[in-house]
Amino acid sequence: MIKPKKPSPAESPLLFEIDPEPLEETLTAWAGVPLAVQAFRSLAVPASIQRHVHVKQRERGYDEATMVESFVVLNALGGECLEDFTHLRGDAGLKAMLGHEMPSPEAARQFLYQFHAEEKIEEARQRRPPEQIAFIPEESDALAGLGQVNQELVQELAKRCPEQRVATVDMDATIIASQNQEALRTYEGERGYQPMLAVWAEMDVVLADEFRDGNVPAMMAPLPVAQRAFAALPGSGMSYYFRGDSACHEKELIQWLRDEQRPEGPPGFLGFAVSARMSDALHRAILGVKEEDWRAYGKPHATEIRECAEVDFVPGEKSEGKDAQPLR
Repeated sequence: MIKPKKPSPAESPLLFEIDPEPLEETLTAWAGVPLAVQAFRSLAVPASIQRHVHVKQRERGYDEATMVESFVVLNALGGECLEDFTHLRGDAGLKAMLGHEMPSPEAARQFLYQFHAEEKIEEARQRRPPEQIAFIPEESDALAGLGQVNQELVQELAKRCPEQRVATVDMDATIIASQNQEALRTYEGERGYQPMLAVWAEMDVVLADEFRDGNVPAMMAPLPVAQRAFAALPGSGMSYYFRGDSACHEKELIQWLRDEQRPEGPPGFLGFAVSARMSDALHRAILGVKEEDWRAYGKPHATEIRECAEVDFVPGEKSEGKDAQPLR
């Protein structure tokens, strides 16, 4: 006897009906935006912006805090250019959630122009030595105001996380490729920019930044960024550390880190680890390490052998204080 076949699910009617009447509710595809905006507002960032950033010349239009919030939303949603504001402006649900419409690309562009100070660029160009090509301009007042806003944000985060008593400043310059024809070529040959960032590693939050042209060497003047980063951290009861790659192996920064009376920084011990540049002397010392002294480092890797060893080497320095301890 042949058993009857079960009906195929594909033969069944759909389990929902299509209502031809349009919905009256306002919908949006960006339902996650309120989380970012709530954090932005609950940390009192808008009030901080109103205190420290003053670029508007007319009363009409968006205030500074609304413009900055709009850029935060643009970045949170993966926006890559000002024209992406056009797409976001067409979302009525996003406007309803935020309480304001997103700015037009042109309004956003004009807002950004207020942070540009051509005279600062010309002053830096005139100050550079004749043999030097790269230069780093001073920040405009508007950019310095944004930096102050970020410092207050870090302080507020620290108040809400009082159990975090360790602060490691992780500093690095990162190449950002750009199709802007005015962008200069980096050491890798592509056009772009090479901003310096200092991050509170344990909290994963930016402490300080410095926008730089692509041709600016990563090891050029890292100390001011480090000083601003430590200035943003809580000022008492903290253990401070610093880490950086070989771009941070720069004389003024190293001397500042070693100095327990360091100007514009926290006094006392500050532990730091900075990658040494591969000098001829260090290369010879590494080649002198015995084969049996090398040990596997980290997790096994499919295509690389990663090993580490203690190297009997003390980097030489042109000038050292009589009480300075040798660097390891």
